[in-house]
Amino acid sequence: MRIAFLTAPEGVEQVELTDPWQAAVDAGHEPVLVSTKPGTIQAFHHLDKAEKFPVQEVVGEASADSFGGLVLPGGVANPDYLRMNRKAVAFVRDFFEQGRPVASICHAAWTLVEADVVRGRVLTSWPSLQTDIRNAGGTWVDEQVRICDHGPNKLVTSRKPDDLKAFCETFLEVFARESKEEVA
Repeated sequence: MRIAFLTAPEGVEQVELTDPWQAAVDAGHEPVLVSTKPGTIQAFHHLDKAEKFPVQEVVGEASADSFGGLVLPGGVANPDYLRMNRKAVAFVRDFFEQGRPVASICHAAWTLVEADVVRGRVLTSWPSLQTDIRNAGGTWVDEQVRICDHGPNKLVTSRKPDDLKAFCETFLEVFARESKEEVA
């Protein structure tokens, strides 16, 4: 399965990109780094610059149709930037409209709020986003990982880097199950 990993040009929390990416590779999937600009993205360890990663596809040229699922890594600046980019928001919304699975960790739920896809959904995130999620019509829960199927697609969410092991295991199970159902 081709899995889109959507990040801003700067500000993604590196471990929230690299751990799920490696988990996808290890499971035999093809992760693809999608961003709003070509070139490279600058990852961070909290507020400190970390590594740079090459962008493979650009929002506006990339289509949800060509992916089996979407992963939204966090970091505070990353989703804040993405939610201000109408093409990135539309890209995220397309996965929901097409019924494709989406996985979001930490602050990435801000992009989901902006895409108006949390209404009626149950999800978790970094705790500071709970008011935003509730105001957008979602139900926030304090859980390591949450799967929500109260909508057109499966949504997997987690709170923070400490939840990455459970997040990776869960989104891979859900994505694999969804791709089998799509084939059947």
